[in-house]
Amino acid sequence: MFEAIELGQSLSKADFKTQEQHLRAELLKVQRDLAESRVATLIIVAGVEGAGKGEVVDRLNKWFDNRGMETHAFWDETQEELERPQHWRFWRHLPARGSIAVMFGGWYWDPIHRHAAGSIDDAELDEAMQRTRELERMLTADGMLIIKLWFHLSHPTHEKRMKKRRAVARHVPHVSNGQSPKEYKAFLVAAERSLRHTDTGKCPWYMIEADNRRFRDISAGQVISRRMNERHRGHRTEDPGSEEHNPVVTISGHQKTILDKVDLEAALSHDDYNKLLSRYQAQVNELSWRAYDAKCSTVMVFEGWDAAGKGGAIRRLTNAIDARLFRAISVAAPTDEELAHHYLWRFWRRFPRAGYMALYDRSWYGRVLVERVEGLAQKHEWMAAYKEINDFEEQLIEHGSILLKFWLHISPDVQLQRFREREKTPWKKHKITEEDWRNRGKWDDYRRAVNDMVAHTSTGNCPWTLVSANDKYNARIEVLRTVRDQLKQALD
Repeated sequence: MFEAIELGQSLSKADFKTQEQHLRAELLKVQRDLAESRVATLIIVAGVEGAGKGEVVDRLNKWFDNRGMETHAFWDETQEELERPQHWRFWRHLPARGSIAVMFGGWYWDPIHRHAAGSIDDAELDEAMQRTRELERMLTADGMLIIKLWFHLSHPTHEKRMKKRRAVARHVPHVSNGQSPKEYKAFLVAAERSLRHTDTGKCPWYMIEADNRRFRDISAGQVISRRMNERHRGHRTEDPGSEEHNPVVTISGHQKTILDKVDLEAALSHDDYNKLLSRYQAQVNELSWRAYDAKCSTVMVFEGWDAAGKGGAIRRLTNAIDARLFRAISVAAPTDEELAHHYLWRFWRRFPRAGYMALYDRSWYGRVLVERVEGLAQKHEWMAAYKEINDFEEQLIEHGSILLKFWLHISPDVQLQRFREREKTPWKKHKITEEDWRNRGKWDDYRRAVNDMVAHTSTGNCPWTLVSANDKYNARIEVLRTVRDQLKQALD
């Protein structure tokens, strides 16, 4: 999830100054608009230690008119709070209609930290997040606007910030030591689980890269301004709480995505490819029989650009596996029968038996890719699909299945070259259609959809593997190596 925003984005001093002037004026205006409309706004600021949440809130207090704004932190529970139900402390600080409240962590801080410390388990965290979803549903139904910001640091930046904090941050005794690398990892596991359970259309999470302070602050301000303006524009025509679902934005005002981190220059020579191909295919063959003996089913998902080489990677993989053990499934447009059911129905039906494998060329991710981009699913449908897919995959993992997910990435130039080759090659002409050419015109839309897909569904148990596929040899070997490593890890 969080790797989708570790992009190294930054903002120069000059650009920050220019954008700040406009943003500050916009925030003051929309603050007055919502005050007149009597809309309560709650901003929840959360994230890893050292991400600068306090700096962001200080900046917001300068940008807004803080006479209509209150800030609340919940570090320590008072005796008065301990004698009451857990949410009492939050209810008493909720914003009145027409005002703004900022909460550090809010009702997320305690469950996430307790899970990271090992004092509550997955089931208890899930129960707390279910209670949170219901609370936020109730508040938004009453007309409140809730904006949830999550600030993330890459591991190297986090370590640097923690060293500095240990040296100078004596004013916050209980967090001054920061998070160790082990604590950081445990915290992200708890955070990922919590965000997945509470990322809804009415109350989406906005994940912001915080390595660069100027980018962090402007991104936070842009998200807040956009959400408040959307609410103001819809306030006169919609019932409170009935506003259209808004997509979760992982990058604000910038076009860089997780795909930009893929090294498309990776390549293999023909000789190296043949050597590695033979070695990995033999190892995968042995592991597939081990999985069969252990009655461990395996599901592999292949997504990627048109002409990225999914079919070739699947063939080199299935050539290594006894044909009796696998089924390769090419997913096309749903039939009438499938359209009459929930979109996951057709995938549940073809789930492999214990010990067998299923390889999907395209998959249930069509809901958040092609159906989203082509307008075949409404916004609230593909937004809801992130959680539905995570829940579906979690059930597969809990059952003991192995799940691998691949996105094969190529550049637009390589795709164009392969399209033209297909048109010239008699036995490949059937692979190129007018729809393929039309989809090239929506490259940027698909890039954003892929970025959101990875941000929402690359979980600790089911991560995405982004494959550099400009060189077909490299792509095939990378897929085989990943399958070998994941099978071996699961079976050992």
